[in-house]
Amino acid sequence: MKEILLIAIPLLAAVGALLWREERSRPWLLPVAGGLHAAVALWLLVSPPTLAAGVWFGFDALARAVLPMVSLLFFICSIYAVGYLRVRAERHNRVFVFALLVLLGFLSLAIQAQHLGLLWVAAEAATLMAVPLIHFNGTARAFEASWKYLLVGGTGIALSLLGSFCLGYAALNAGGNGDLTFSALAGQFIHLDAEATKFSHPWLVAAWVLLLTGYGTKMGLAPMHTWKPDTYGEAPGMVGALMAGGTTTMAFVAVLRVKQVVDAAGDARMTQMTLLAIGLFSMLVAALFLLSTPDFKRMLAYSSVEHMGILAVGTALGGWGIWAALFHVWTNSLTKGALFLSAGNIRRAAGAHNINEVSGMAWCAPQSARMFVTGMFAITACPPFGPFFSELILIRTAFTTGHIYTAVMFLICLLLAFFGLSRLVFALVDGRPHAAVRPAAARMQETAGVILPPLAFLGCSVWVGLATPPVLSQAWSAAVTLLFSTT
Repeated sequence: MKEILLIAIPLLAAVGALLWREERSRPWLLPVAGGLHAAVALWLLVSPPTLAAGVWFGFDALARAVLPMVSLLFFICSIYAVGYLRVRAERHNRVFVFALLVLLGFLSLAIQAQHLGLLWVAAEAATLMAVPLIHFNGTARAFEASWKYLLVGGTGIALSLLGSFCLGYAALNAGGNGDLTFSALAGQFIHLDAEATKFSHPWLVAAWVLLLTGYGTKMGLAPMHTWKPDTYGEAPGMVGALMAGGTTTMAFVAVLRVKQVVDAAGDARMTQMTLLAIGLFSMLVAALFLLSTPDFKRMLAYSSVEHMGILAVGTALGGWGIWAALFHVWTNSLTKGALFLSAGNIRRAAGAHNINEVSGMAWCAPQSARMFVTGMFAITACPPFGPFFSELILIRTAFTTGHIYTAVMFLICLLLAFFGLSRLVFALVDGRPHAAVRPAAARMQETAGVILPPLAFLGCSVWVGLATPPVLSQAWSAAVTLLFSTT
């Protein structure tokens, strides 16, 4: 089973990181493992394996639609990590490298999980692995952000576990045999008679609410998003990129798999309305905070909340909406990678992250400032970048399916988010540098190692948008077929 390599490669490399004694050369394990992982993921994307019935994990159509993106995201970030950790030589990197590799392994396991219990175990392990990454800077604010993430994430852990119990109990009440694979659960509910469906319905509703809240917390949907501003504000830029494009994608896949089961039980209307409401609410909350926040790294957190709302709205629309959401997973994650890495460069050059203390970055860190401005236009859906095309398909789907008010609200939130992002980004790069910024800027060197990775992300965003490879379109279509084959 080739898909096992996606889990084994990073975990074996993590063991190597613990045993490796040389601090300076240890970070090279990241691009080596990341490159091998990306090669296997792309191989499986082009030649997907056949999934056997009843397996607990496997590279199915949904994993094929998103896991290569997570692998590509990690690989580019791992190249950045080598230069970043060389600059941060005052910090020991053994735990950091180990945690990054273990995180990739559990993300790969969670996205491929075909069993309700295995999904929960892998998702929570990935959640816990992010804690030492957030705390890498070792400051008081990083410590506070780590605990806040652990506290809010722990609540999500508990709710998703309780929701898993409710879903399993609903299946048992409906005459199930205890098989908790998603295909078995969905297939079982399809063949229920009316009386059995009614008997298990309260447990099914409770399961959906708890699981959506639990995994929605990991996605960062409002109002469960409170961990994001502190976490993204204090974590290193590459960690923010991996969480915004990797951890949230894992949680989104979990929501899709649970939705597949609940829809098969005849409650598609309930899942549609709840996702639509929470998606639009997340977009509105994010847009309002973007209009007022003075912190450019927290800005990225609220932008992530907005884009998680976009994924929820797309999923609620079904069909082409889900296709557009999977498309947006790629475009948002690649664009966020450029933003987080360039923001990390600017943060080191400025020595601060508040626009009241930082300005003139076009002079202090010109290459990073250019990419940050370009990334701002990309993430606000300006052509020719990927988010423009994925959001355009989503809006068109909303209009063609009769969700006129949804489309109007969606466009209003996008406009407000653009005003908020552009306000902060241009204040950051324009003007004269503050006196306190200049000493830090003098120490910051924009080497190829920290400039080329965000540039690669921007290039990939343009490529996926303008020239979407047919294999990706086919993968997203196959995932939509999988999700609708049991409804």
